[in-house]
Amino acid sequence: MRILITGAAGSGTTTLGKAFACEYGWNFLDADDFYWLPTSPPFQQRRDHSERLTMMMDSINSSENVVISGSVMNWGRELEDGFDLIVFLYLDAIIRVERLKKREQQRHGRAADAAFLQWASEYDSGPSEGRSLAKHQQWLSERRCPIIKMEGDLSVAERLQTLTSAVFQRAELPS
Repeated sequence: MRILITGAAGSGTTTLGKAFACEYGWNFLDADDFYWLPTSPPFQQRRDHSERLTMMMDSINSSENVVISGSVMNWGRELEDGFDLIVFLYLDAIIRVERLKKREQQRHGRAADAAFLQWASEYDSGPSEGRSLAKHQQWLSERRCPIIKMEGDLSVAERLQTLTSAVFQRAELPS
């Protein structure tokens, strides 16, 4: 089974993906690990589109069950239409930006880049480049698999329970 957990930066996609993978022994992949080349500081140079898609598909195909966090919009139909379930997380911008500030300090020991925070804060209204709520909603409307939408500042346990229920219900359905 292949699950994608997507949403705005800071909405909790990686946290939920890691929690689910850890709980059930699934393979966990973060789209950022494929999208960005490893640089110091991180997130400075994008990986070539075809290279990241090939790397992602190879990683997915090496696992029976995989949960992916992040955005894979415009990566290619093979990936985008290959999920059994998509989870979309939505969280108010004020909460997301505060989470991002804390995350950057914890992960990298420095304040978050001001331009990154500005970009992330514009998700609801539509930043000039990258993800936006409208783009995500359009992309989700084009998917063929079931989609779960989780809104609000739910705990990881609450989100994990919702996702677990959906996965087990889906697994019990006849093919």
